[in-house]
Amino acid sequence: MLLDAKELNVRYGRNHAVKTASVSLDHGEIVTVLGANGAGKSSLLKALLGTVRSDGKVLFDGTDISGWSAPRRVKAGLVMVPEGRQIFVSLTVHENLLMGAWCRDDDPEAETEAIYDRFPNLAERRHMPASVLSGGEQQMLAISRALLARPKLMMLDEPSLGLSPILVRQLFDLIRDLNRDGLAIMLVEQNTRMALATARRGYVLELGAIVLKGNAKELSSDTRLEDAYLGGKSDRVNL
Repeated sequence: MLLDAKELNVRYGRNHAVKTASVSLDHGEIVTVLGANGAGKSSLLKALLGTVRSDGKVLFDGTDISGWSAPRRVKAGLVMVPEGRQIFVSLTVHENLLMGAWCRDDDPEAETEAIYDRFPNLAERRHMPASVLSGGEQQMLAISRALLARPKLMMLDEPSLGLSPILVRQLFDLIRDLNRDGLAIMLVEQNTRMALATARRGYVLELGAIVLKGNAKELSSDTRLEDAYLGGKSDRVNL
């Protein structure tokens, strides 16, 4: 087991954002976390990364990292691509990319060139400010930056947000490619259909608590997912 988090709780004052949530993920697995806006999905990822205070236990690759700082968790291979990409628009594309290698002691040049080979648009704009990139290119940059940290597990928070349908399909193709290369992925995503088609397993959060979990194919046909968490029968989503 690569990740085994048990009974996580996150509170912001009186707001109990994550309620005794337990999640796990194996080596080479894609797991998706679903739920409506405000369900606690991002807070769950931040608890795993250590950027918010939480109760509970987090085991990563066999080690208890519950008391570790976020930078130490990143160095261990637990990396997140945040919602909204959070690239540095005043820096060049290349400078943004190198930010992902801050935790490494070696020269990332070979891997940087491999990323440029994978994403020619980034290569063409490597010396330009990141502000010139389109939304899709910014997401590719954010993922590439995370790859330079050499993750064992990459957590993606709403990666398709604001992207066109064509770019969403390209994004999920990339996620599957990275997984075929051996990367484990935890995916928080509002595009339920694509997320469940890509993941092996899934968890559903409602008001901070896990209310459904299981095989992705089974979840995609579970009426409780539609009715209780995606607006009910009058607003069904094609899963």
